[in-house]
Amino acid sequence: MRLSFLQPLLDHPGPWATVYFDPGQADESGAKRRELSVRDVCRTLEQQGADEATTEAVRADLTGLSPAQDPAGRVLFATGGEVVLSHRLSRRPQSPSASWAPLPRLAPLLELSGQDPVCLVAYIDRTGADFQLREAVGRPQDSGHVEGEQWPVHRTATSDWSERHFQLKVENTWEHNAAQIAEALAAAHEESGADVVVLVGDPRERRSVHDKLPEEVRAVTVETEHGGRAAGSDSAALEEAIENARQECLRRRIEQTLDRFRAGRVGTDRPTDAVEGVPAVVDAARQHRIDTLLVRPGGPDLHQEMWAGPEPDQVAVRRTDAEALGDGSPVPVRADDALLRSAAATSADVLIIPFEEVSDDIPAGGLGALLRWSYEPTAA
Repeated sequence: MRLSFLQPLLDHPGPWATVYFDPGQADESGAKRRELSVRDVCRTLEQQGADEATTEAVRADLTGLSPAQDPAGRVLFATGGEVVLSHRLSRRPQSPSASWAPLPRLAPLLELSGQDPVCLVAYIDRTGADFQLREAVGRPQDSGHVEGEQWPVHRTATSDWSERHFQLKVENTWEHNAAQIAEALAAAHEESGADVVVLVGDPRERRSVHDKLPEEVRAVTVETEHGGRAAGSDSAALEEAIENARQECLRRRIEQTLDRFRAGRVGTDRPTDAVEGVPAVVDAARQHRIDTLLVRPGGPDLHQEMWAGPEPDQVAVRRTDAEALGDGSPVPVRADDALLRSAAATSADVLIIPFEEVSDDIPAGGLGALLRWSYEPTAA
């Protein structure tokens, strides 16, 4: 999960109001419950010390939320009397939550915004293809189409020698169109940055397209027998196949990342490529060496207190580390929020490690990192 969308948060010093909000149902009773929830959120912010201007900015934004447009809700980040960022959630929060703290409350965003892989679906027939992008939130987006030669594309039933010649032309058309589809699909994959590609439609043509894709695209491509290019061919089975492809992509990525993490931890007979625990991860964050931040929800280190200065790389385990914290007054913060802010600032990736994916306690304490280059960690 990339946190580049959090960039606006890095330009404001805080403190921050963070609100995770579910607008509920789009009916009269839902509207009443929504109104009461908005009041509760604003009251909580006031009790925690939020200023009036910021509380009113939050109130205005929450009042304008629409269940139709944001069925799973939104997270708001506000400071200085304005909502700096409003981000759509892909999963409903269990209940509205509000906090007023020195840093934005980022950790819940990982699970509520999701790390579902971006999926590029190609609906293929023997004359062309339509491409559709499926992201974690929002409706499927049109991602282009390609049309190949339209004639000849249909075989005949006769065995006459002239008809056999015609059938050869048909197969040549299919192959030509498959090559065009593969080229266009590779371009759409590069432009979208999709994590997985799903081929839907004519069995022969999608197999030919698959074989003609560049190796790096073919490696993340799967086929499904469900659905097709024709209007009305979508089905529950197709949606299930697409979702299975996305989840298999995510499981594979987690497994590969954990394999790299296990191999790179301190204690191997080569330079360190991975670290775990708050002191080591803080040290890596301070030096902009985190390539992938690993977060295991429920780990005890996530809510450990540490210290942060105004800049994302001004982090330390102890307040006395004045050089690391800069000239400003350091503030006590949660480890997960400070390290996620640092990851957003340095374009590091973030990967949630679900509890069921690991049999051993890794990363230790719930926080770890793969590094951009090997080094020997220093004391934090």
